[in-house]
Amino acid sequence: MGVVHTLHFVFGIFGNATALFLFLAPIITFKRIVQKRSTEQFSGLPYVMTLLNCLLSAWYGLPFVSPNNLLVSTINGTGAAIESIYVLIFIAFAPKKEKKKISALLLLVLAVFAAVALVSMLALHGNNRKLFCGIAATIFSIIMYGSPLSIIRLVIKTKSVEFMPFFLSLFVFLCGASWFAFGLLGKDPFVAIPNGFGFGLGTVQLILYAIYCDKKELFTKKSTPDDSLEMGNDKSSGKSRLEQV
Repeated sequence: MGVVHTLHFVFGIFGNATALFLFLAPIITFKRIVQKRSTEQFSGLPYVMTLLNCLLSAWYGLPFVSPNNLLVSTINGTGAAIESIYVLIFIAFAPKKEKKKISALLLLVLAVFAAVALVSMLALHGNNRKLFCGIAATIFSIIMYGSPLSIIRLVIKTKSVEFMPFFLSLFVFLCGASWFAFGLLGKDPFVAIPNGFGFGLGTVQLILYAIYCDKKELFTKKSTPDDSLEMGNDKSSGKSRLEQV
């Protein structure tokens, strides 16, 4: 039993490290936004949705909601802080129409989180509280992990990994694998299921990279290095976000 608890803790620490990399990856993009004082064609939607996922997952990991998941709260609490900064920067430099759209979406996200938190605290107790918060966190975790599907389609269509950076795919794989193992060892389906999905998706991305990486140079690069590292959707090219951990 001691070995299981030790492994559970180790996978949680490793999951924290890999998830932090995913949360920090868009820094290059936001450096570009600040320098150009424009969000260009980037979309703020993935950052707002990842913020909601982080808030719900952090809440789910708190001891009074689900025991033995404090490591889930620490990384998602950190992720929520990072995503909040991204969203605020995006709103600051977005065109007027996009600014209103993302601001309204941010208010909606905060309202959804507040509703989940209040209902879970005031109306639910024990296992019902864990079940309610776990389902909410699982749904948005799957949505966050599912966002790279458009990149996978693009890779298959173009037979090029130009828009799928290797290290981002690697850390989706590692992050998903770590938290999947953490969820299994802790017998927590609300951690295991969405991260098992992420682990599978990361595996597919690495397989595609192995198949098409030798063809990368055959295609003319149409984006800047900053674009290829972007973890959000670029409305003009179809690139999509991971992050969200």
